[in-house]
Amino acid sequence: MSTPVTRRQFMVRFGALAGGAVLAPSVLSACGGGSGGGGGSDTFKIGAVLELSGESATGGQVAKRGYQLWADTVNKAGGIEVGGKKYKVELKIQDCQSQPSVGAQAAERLASQEGVDAMFGSYTSGVQIAMNPICAKYKVPCIAGSAESPANWKDQPQFTYGIIPAVDLTAAKAVQAIVDSASSKPTTAAVIGVNEPFSDDTALGFQQGVKQSGLQEVHYSLFPANADLAPIASVVADKNPDIVAVGGHDVMLVDVVKALKAARFTPKAIIEHYGITDASFAKALGKDADGVLGISVWLPDAPLEDKVFGKASEYAAAFKKAYGSEPDYTAAGCSTAGEVLQLALQQLGEAPSLSEDAKVKLNGILAKTDIKTFYGQVKFAQDGDHFHDNTALSPILVQIQDGKVVAVDPPDASNSKMIYPLKSWAKR
Repeated sequence: MSTPVTRRQFMVRFGALAGGAVLAPSVLSACGGGSGGGGGSDTFKIGAVLELSGESATGGQVAKRGYQLWADTVNKAGGIEVGGKKYKVELKIQDCQSQPSVGAQAAERLASQEGVDAMFGSYTSGVQIAMNPICAKYKVPCIAGSAESPANWKDQPQFTYGIIPAVDLTAAKAVQAIVDSASSKPTTAAVIGVNEPFSDDTALGFQQGVKQSGLQEVHYSLFPANADLAPIASVVADKNPDIVAVGGHDVMLVDVVKALKAARFTPKAIIEHYGITDASFAKALGKDADGVLGISVWLPDAPLEDKVFGKASEYAAAFKKAYGSEPDYTAAGCSTAGEVLQLALQQLGEAPSLSEDAKVKLNGILAKTDIKTFYGQVKFAQDGDHFHDNTALSPILVQIQDGKVVAVDPPDASNSKMIYPLKSWAKR
C-alpha cells in the first residue's frame, strides 16, 4: 500500500512552491479599502478568490498564475485603454483555504470592503458555487477561469461566467473517443470519483459515456477526498475492467495511479480528470504517468491567436518564462478570463473605480461576449442548464507519452496515436 502524498509534500517535491514564482507578485489582500464610488482611480481593482492553501492549493496556484500572467501582460503594455487613457490592473487576491464558506466570505470582503470592479473565480467548483450568490448580491461581474461543474450554471447565476465548458459536456465524449481510438475494442469499464462538486460530476459524465459507448459498467463508486485508496483500488482490480475512469483533482489522481500499481493491476486504459495536463502530474509519477489519458480544451500548439497574447505558442512561451513550466488548459483559461474582462472594460468605456450602475452595464457586455482568442472561441450560453458557461469549445482527448501531454483525438487535433493497451507497471 502506497503512502499518501500530502498537499504540502506534493507542492514541495514537484515544483509548485519552487523558485518563489507562485507567491509573487500578486497582492494578497485582507480587509480594508473603499466601496468604489465610480471614477477617480488610476487602477482597475480586480478581485480573485483562490485556493492558495488547503486541500486544493496546487490547483489554486495554477489558476493564480493564469490570472497573474494576464495582469502582468496588460500592465507591461501600459494598462487597459479606456477613452484614450491607460489604466493599470491590480489583483486583489484572497485565500479561501480550499473551503467554500471561507470563499463566500472572501468574495463578500472583496465586493463590500475592497470595492473591486470585477472578480475572477476560484479553482474549484465548490468554492465557485459559494461565490456566485455573493457576486449577484453586490452586482460584481465574476469570470471563472477554472470551475467546470455543471452545478455552477444550472441555477443561472446572473453575474458569473465560465471560460471552460462544464465537464458534463466533455467527459462522456472522452470515453467514446477512447473506444473509437483503441486498437482493440474495450468492453468493460469502472468509474470512481471523489464525492465533491466537479469530481462527482466528472464521474457521472464518465458513467454516461460508458453507457453511450456500449461498455459494461463493472463498478461505480464515489468516496471522500481523504479516503484510503488501497481498498478502492483492490475492488477495481478484482473487477478487471478494460478502462478505469477517475473524477478528481491533481494529488488524488496521482495517488490513484500509485494505488492501482500497488494492487498490481494495470487496466488497458486510465482516464483521469482534472490534473494530468499540469506538468506536476508527470513529475510526480515518472514512467508510471505514461499512458494516462485526460481531457483538455486547449493545447499550447493550437493554431489560435489574438491581439492580447499573440499565438497560443507565444502565450505558452511567456507562461514558461514567467513560471518555469508549461501552461495547462486551466492556467490558459484563467488568462483568457482576464482577456475577456479587458475587452469588456474597453467596450464599457468607463474609468475605474466603477459605480454599481457601471458594473451592471459591464455585466451586460460580458453576457454578449462572442470573440476568438488564443484559447479558442468564447461565447456564453444565454439560457438552459449551461447559462453563462462557454459552450463553444470542444474536448480534446490527451495522453501522457514519454512525459509529455499529446493530443490523441479528435483526428484533426491529434499529433499522436493513442497507446492502448497500456504496458504493465512491471515492464516500464
